[in-house]
Amino acid sequence: MAVLSIDNPFLEWMGVTLSAWSPGYAEMRLPTSPSLGNRTGRVQGGVICTLLDAVSGYSGLYSDPGEPPLHSVSLSLTTNFIDSGDGSVLVAKGYVERKGRSIYFARGEVWLDGSRLLATAVGTFKYRSAA
Repeated sequence: MAVLSIDNPFLEWMGVTLSAWSPGYAEMRLPTSPSLGNRTGRVQGGVICTLLDAVSGYSGLYSDPGEPPLHSVSLSLTTNFIDSGDGSVLVAKGYVERKGRSIYFARGEVWLDGSRLLATAVGTFKYRSAA
């Protein structure tokens, strides 16, 4: 599996990798570790929210090689926690639902080991200039 450049210092610091990226879709992975846990030993909800925000946002930011990179800011993100569990890797998937000139709407999912759906989100994002 190829690892693509995520170009985001915070996500890199967390250990997030961008494993797939195409128009309207992004996929990120994050190995679980005790440092990501909450008091119950499960992955802390803020980590899951970060993944949902990032993968949903990146789903609308793909540009072809050689093209200028796209950037956006999150305007809203609604998260639903569905399940929890123990596992080795979080897999986040983001999908563009609708895209306009300056705003796009996306949804995200976080899966544990690719088989247990932990959380979903819907978000609104605004394109911005790189400067």
